[in-house]
Order: sequence, then structure tokens, then C-alpha cells
Amino acid sequence: MNFNSTIALITGANKENGIGRALANALLEKGCQKIYVTARDVTSFNDIEASSAGRVKPIQLDITDHKAVALLAESCSDCNLLINNAGIAGGGSLLQPKSVFGARSDMEVNYFGTLAMCRAFSPILIKNGGGGIVNICSVAGLVGIPVIASYAASKAALHSLTQSIRGELAKKGTLVVGVYPGPIDTEMGKGLNTDLVAPSGVATKVLDAIVHRQESVFPDPVAQRIQRGLRQDAQAIEKEFAIEFGGIRLA
Repeated sequence: MNFNSTIALITGANKENGIGRALANALLEKGCQKIYVTARDVTSFNDIEASSAGRVKPIQLDITDHKAVALLAESCSDCNLLINNAGIAGGGSLLQPKSVFGARSDMEVNYFGTLAMCRAFSPILIKNGGGGIVNICSVAGLVGIPVIASYAASKAALHSLTQSIRGELAKKGTLVVGVYPGPIDTEMGKGLNTDLVAPSGVATKVLDAIVHRQESVFPDPVAQRIQRGLRQDAQAIEKEFAIEFGGIRLA
């Protein structure tokens, strides 16, 4: 993919220290032609919009509003790169009282919302030459972590979604990339007793993966450690991280 001719759409890019904003900044540096950025509150985009020479186009969007997603697809029909970054971590343990409410919220955003985006934009990407979809998943979805179990379950569902649409869109020439961060220096990473990778570092690895058509990205040491552990002994690494990260949130 030539970023000079790329028209990207990034969901959930509103937080200044988030992965979505880092991806927008990285694409601007690469000369991206146009970047649609979405969030529920678009006032957070005033700074990046003002400094982008008209290349950043803020759009208000709640990805759980499927009618709004359909309308967005109509107005952004020139898009050839979709980055699904929007997500929440509202739920905790699956066995605690009222945990089902957080579990439903996590699934509505992280799975069903992202599914709606993929369904709406995959025909557009195909029409525009194939393009690419990037889903920001999480290593939590690969090992499961009890204290953030509903979040992990929703990211596991997103991982499965990513695998399935990859197979379906491969024959259409659409690249589908799954990104699996561990602890990142974002709001979710605050207070962690571990070295945190900057969101800009994640963004660099994601763009490299797009260029080299790599389908999976493990952008930090914790993620890479989990990747190795899953290859060697999946149950052992699952137990290890249930203890080691029992009291934290992953990106």
C-alpha cells in the first residue's frame, strides 16, 4: 500500500495518548492523502484537524449505532484503509454480581460494533482495489485474564472475527491485520509495574505490517512473550498470565 494514495478511516482516535491518535499521526507523517477520524465527541480532534492542512476529517460516530455506521460508509466511500481501534473495557470478572452488564457492553462495542464497521466497509474496500482492514485486538483475547474477563472475551471474539473475515476477503485482495498489544502507555496502562511501550511504537509496527502485508502484529515485549508461550504451551502461558496480570488491565 502506497500511503500517499491512502484514504484511511480510524475509529476511536480521540484520546491524545491513545493508539488511534498515534496511528493518525503516523499516517500523516507518511503522507496519507486523507484520514477520517471518528469518536463520540469530535471536539477532541480540534488540534490534529487544525495542524493537518485539511487532511484530517473528524466525524462523530458511535460504532454501536449501526444505522450511523451505514451512513458513514455512504459518506466515506473513497476509503481504502479501515482501522478499527474503538473499544471499551467496561467489565471485570465474569463471576461477580452484575458482571453481565459490563460483559454485554464490552461485546457490543468491541465485537458487534467492529463487525458492523467491517460489514459496511468491506464492499467499499473491494471496490477501491482491495485495501486493508486493521483490527486492534489484544493479547488478553488470546490468553484470558480473570480480572478483565469480559473484556478478554470480547477481544477473543474480535480475534475470531478477524480470522474469519481474513479468510473471506483474501480472494478479494483485502489485507486483514490483527494487532495484539500487551501493556501500552495509554490510560489503560496507567499504574502498571512494567515497562510500557509508547502508542507511537505500536503505530509504527502497524504501518510496517501494512506495507509488508503481515497479518498479525505483536507490538511489545509482553505481547511477543505471550505469542511465544502460545506456540510452546498454551495452557501454561494462560495460567502464568492469569497470575502475573491478575490485577491489571491490558491495552
